[in-house]
Amino acid sequence: MLAFSDATPIYLFTWPTDMRKSFNGLSGLIEQHLGASSVTDGSLFVFINRRRDRMKVMGFDGDGLAIWYKRLEAGRYELPMNPMGRGDVRIDARQLRLILDGVDLGSVKRRKRYSPPKPSPLPSVTDDDRATHRTIGTARRVDRGTERGGGQAARRA
Repeated sequence: MLAFSDATPIYLFTWPTDMRKSFNGLSGLIEQHLGASSVTDGSLFVFINRRRDRMKVMGFDGDGLAIWYKRLEAGRYELPMNPMGRGDVRIDARQLRLILDGVDLGSVKRRKRYSPPKPSPLPSVTDDDRATHRTIGTARRVDRGTERGGGQAARRA
């Protein structure tokens, strides 16, 4: 069984891959398409053959590369749409589970779900803002003194 978290970045290579390739050949494809440092960054890379009945998933598990290989006895893997025409598509863990379970991705509709609002950044306080707050605070103190019948001048009289 293949275990991975929802936060794991997953890249699906949509171009047919020769399943005879192993660690070095698949690493070469990753470096060619995604960049040299991405093989060991904790991502998973999914490769599917031309007939779409075999899949290899490669990832770095902390101390070395690992490959998980699956061959379907019947049926084919359904690939997501690739609107950009690139050879790789970023998918999430749910999409990979749907592909592995044989779900038709074209018929899947996602319902709207709650997502917490992103916190707005706190405004920075400048010297001008501090001076404004001091002036307002002083004005409030003066107003309070006059509302009660005057400040010290009213007491003296």
